[in-house]
Amino acid sequence: MKKTPLALIALVAAVPALSQTPTDALTAQAERAAESDAVAWNFVEGLTTEVGPRQAGTEAEARGRDWAVKWLKANGLAHVTVEPYMMDTWVRGAEHAEVTAPFPQKMAIAALGGSASTGDQGIEAEVVYFPTYADLEAAPAGSLAGKIAFISHDMRRTQDGSGYGFAGPVRWTGAGLAASKGAIATVIRSVGTDNNRDPHTGGTAFPEGVAKTPAGALSNPDADQLERIFARGKPVRMKLVLTPQDLGQTASGNVVSEVVGRDPSLPPLLLACHLDSWDLGTGAIDNAAGCGIIAAAALNVAKAGQPLRTIRLLFAGAEETGLWGSKAYAAAHKGTPIAVGMESDFGADRIWRLDTTFSKTNPDLHKRLAYAVARFGVEPSTDEAHGGADINLARESGAALVDLQQDGTHYFDLHHTPDDTLDKIDPAALRQNVAVWTAVVGVLANEPGEIQPPAAAAE
Repeated sequence: MKKTPLALIALVAAVPALSQTPTDALTAQAERAAESDAVAWNFVEGLTTEVGPRQAGTEAEARGRDWAVKWLKANGLAHVTVEPYMMDTWVRGAEHAEVTAPFPQKMAIAALGGSASTGDQGIEAEVVYFPTYADLEAAPAGSLAGKIAFISHDMRRTQDGSGYGFAGPVRWTGAGLAASKGAIATVIRSVGTDNNRDPHTGGTAFPEGVAKTPAGALSNPDADQLERIFARGKPVRMKLVLTPQDLGQTASGNVVSEVVGRDPSLPPLLLACHLDSWDLGTGAIDNAAGCGIIAAAALNVAKAGQPLRTIRLLFAGAEETGLWGSKAYAAAHKGTPIAVGMESDFGADRIWRLDTTFSKTNPDLHKRLAYAVARFGVEPSTDEAHGGADINLARESGAALVDLQQDGTHYFDLHHTPDDTLDKIDPAALRQNVAVWTAVVGVLANEPGEIQPPAAAAE
């Protein structure tokens, strides 16, 4: 049962008196953020209005970087820099799907990132239905030669987003698996929890030695319809026209900036988000909101007084198509010590739980963080934090990790769809995110001691 904010306050108030609790200035700044902070909203509104979709490796992503640089400088962040790198770039083309037999009708489809092209004339073939990913795994080698695979492996709604881990392999590896068994193309049920006729895009990959084939996702209502057609017991044929292009190597980049701390000898905090988005919507929840949240929190901490540790912001590029920015940043800064890694990349709904990697090795600090966020309805947890996709450097350096778990109940209704737009963000929930991040970052950025002692130190 979810605890109420009052119950949470009582829970953390019951622990022994804690030293180095958040300063009055930081507490006040976090509470003001919950009531009236507009910085994150202004960031998301500006980026999605003035740039729009920001497909990785394209001119649109470059305009997003330029916009972010200007915004960060205008808001007083220090050392604003673009760190460029090269990446393999894929772009969308024409998209058309239709059942040609036994009951001809069009279907809503979106190509998956990494899909091959059918050519302008498209392809038409018999479709083989697999209710689950496991059914496709069990298909004999060569059994799909000359056919189109349809994988209808549905995703379930969960608060913590764990349904994505169950359903995700259908998109991530389903087309590659089908191609390895001879399929000339693959269509999947969208990895999402909505019932809108909007397909969900996202990246797919093919194993080494397996040639890429066309791959697309049907909207959930169309996947339901195709299942019903199969239930009639007649052979099903489909025509696909998907004409994406591989552009080869193009330029992308990470945008980095800082709130400079008082003691440069202390390892900094690394706060991350990703600036790119898929091209179907405007990338408001995935992930303009995350960048707005971390930037607003860093600015709030600075307003309360120069922090002890430097706060480093990483607006990673090209996350959606293969974590290019995260990998490039980790390679460029290899060996750089990081105190704590955190990422906001799960939309803009309310934060409900605090996870860390030091609840056992540094219980005092864990409790102080719990105390700092209890007023905002966030409950502490002893679950291990894993960190987001763009903080590879923090993981590789052995840094502490903190996850501020957002409510993902409705996130996958919008994820990678045309519906990922500004109007889906609740300003009050966005402010709560900023308030929680402000409170946590404020405590961590002013922590003088070791944040994550070795496990042996706690024994």
